Amino acid sequence: AAVDIQPACLGLYCGRTVLSVNGSVETYGDCGVCPRGQRTDDNKICRECMGSPDRYDWLYLGFMAMLPLVLHWFFIEWYSGKKSSSAVLQHLTALLECSVAAVVTLLVSDPVGSLHIRSCRVKKLSDWYTMLYNPSPDYITTVHCTHEAVYPLYTIVFIYYAFCLVLMMLLRPLLVKKIACGLGRSDRFKSIYAALYFFPILTVLQAVGGGLLYYAFPYIILVLSLVTLAVYMSASEVEFFKDLLVRKKRLVVLFSHWLLHAYGIISISKLDKLEQDLPLLALVPAPALFYLMTAKYTEPSRILSEGGNGH
Repeated sequence: AAVDIQPACLGLYCGRTVLSVNGSVETYGDCGVCPRGQRTDDNKICRECMGSPDRYDWLYLGFMAMLPLVLHWFFIEWYSGKKSSSAVLQHLTALLECSVAAVVTLLVSDPVGSLHIRSCRVKKLSDWYTMLYNPSPDYITTVHCTHEAVYPLYTIVFIYYAFCLVLMMLLRPLLVKKIACGLGRSDRFKSIYAALYFFPILTVLQAVGGGLLYYAFPYIILVLSLVTLAVYMSASEVEFFKDLLVRKKRLVVLFSHWLLHAYGIISISKLDKLEQDLPLLALVPAPALFYLMTAKYTEPSRILSEGGNGH
């Protein structure tokens, strides 16, 4: 009898799908791309992703979910100005949009109707860029084995952004038209126009740099939270603690930066060892306190006046 000897399955992410199972005997198909929701095992067999996202995966998804919300809040604040009293309602509406979009995204993900999702474990950076590892056995024909090896961490972000955009277009224009009376006709929709720009940018960012963001987002959060806090305090001329206590808006901004800073620290440490990692959260207020205590010594007008007196 002829023995069917299958050639080796080349490529880092090419695999054979399981066609049928008869007891302990499995029948496999040709070497190629794995179906959605599956990835290859060590034997080059496509296996269904049955795991759950670990803590770091959820923190990554939380970071990607926060990006449009933070940008919404920034542009709402930027374009609302001091005349409009509708900024708070717009902030709450943006929070509602992103929260509903996140819940709906989890509900439509596999398993459908549950807030839990099944996923494949991320092993290395190349798992995010399987399109770069399609083999060419004869250097002429390319075997296309591109699939989502990090299912669903890559595509779920696109689904979330799509729901955010749809909900924004349904809710925000009606709200802004009714309550943004303090703004001009051309200014009241500028925060919505800004979202129509940054959502495509976020989509391209996830498509090209999703894997890099997965490994670098905790450090990105720490750096951006420190830089933006320093810029805000210097631009707002926050001099000491009494300024924060008098103006509640500045206090809200300060606590928001502290939350982001704590999120970055938790993402780096993953809270694997609570007795070692939790004390790190005590460092969250340190940059702001350092700035507030040293701002009066680094005021440009004071430095210039002292320099003039020295001459």
